[in-house]
Amino acid sequence: MSTPTLADLLAQADADGHDHSATEKATGLLHIHNHATGAIVWFPTWKKFRETADWQESVNGAGAELAAASAPAEQTGAALAAAELETLLDQAARSSDANAFVQENLTGHLTRTWALGDAVAKANGKDLHTSGATPSVFAGYPYDVYAQDGGVFATTLWNDIIDARRTRALAEEAARKALKPVSRKAMKNAARKAARR
Repeated sequence: MSTPTLADLLAQADADGHDHSATEKATGLLHIHNHATGAIVWFPTWKKFRETADWQESVNGAGAELAAASAPAEQTGAALAAAELETLLDQAARSSDANAFVQENLTGHLTRTWALGDAVAKANGKDLHTSGATPSVFAGYPYDVYAQDGGVFATTLWNDIIDARRTRALAEEAARKALKPVSRKAMKNAARKAARR
């Protein structure tokens, strides 16, 4: 039997109709309702991802990146995960439609992050994560990537992508305020006082 691709599984889930909990049980996928667009966004659990043809390819690709770096695999993996998350949220903040952006990018980011974790384990000759403590490669990562089979990672990241533009706007506003602590009125008053002297 050939190994299914992730695209096959996601297409099957989309085609299965409206009983989402039955589809989750049958496929090993999870889903999020995108209320803004009315769409259902399916994504694999980290366990299910390992059963797809895409997993080996992703882990091999990540492994090659780790091997090419001069730093230890764990350090490189952690740096890649952090940089890719920052890029994702930056792109989300710039996107014209956060709801469309999250649908297009969520699954790819989840699976890439899990592949990085597995590639680090392989590079270090360790068993792949199955349960228990989060691997140290994700010690500084802001999401619990394995909790509830990846559901916690997906929903928290989903919300952060949707909020990315507002978060950036707030940060930019705070930076602007920090750069101009003196109001125009205060500067005019100071100039007036200086002119009187």
